[in-house]
Amino acid sequence: MEKGKKPLSLSIKVIPKVLQWYLNVCLTILSVILSFLLIKETIVFFEVLITYGSTDYKLFLENILIFFLYFEFITMIVKYFNEDYHFPLRYFLYIGITAMVRLIIVEHDHPRDTLVYSLVILVLIICYFIINITPLERPKKSWLFQQKERQQNI
Repeated sequence: MEKGKKPLSLSIKVIPKVLQWYLNVCLTILSVILSFLLIKETIVFFEVLITYGSTDYKLFLENILIFFLYFEFITMIVKYFNEDYHFPLRYFLYIGITAMVRLIIVEHDHPRDTLVYSLVILVLIICYFIINITPLERPKKSWLFQQKERQQNI
């Protein structure tokens, strides 16, 4: 019976490490690809700036926001490695807000769609606010129960 448990406990320890290593390699490759795309977007940005000058604001803003989307994804991958292999939720919210702003700027022909995109941005900002006011660790007792206990002790 001991022999059956040893390979199982070994695989329980090895499989997560192999998957973590695989995930790290894939994210590193993704960050290299995103870095090349960021450089390409910078070149396209300067081409648009030189070619069109300052006449096409829609194209200009679209390229700036695409640049920031690449930048935010690269930043999120860097944070993943800096914060012990987890993605902070707030970076997903940043990316969502930036993507929605880009969508509003690029496709603002239909007012109803623009209103829906604006409501999505509002929901994302509310989520960000909730994340910021929520403590990182859960308290052992809810503040509501602590308040009731204080009133009972008085």
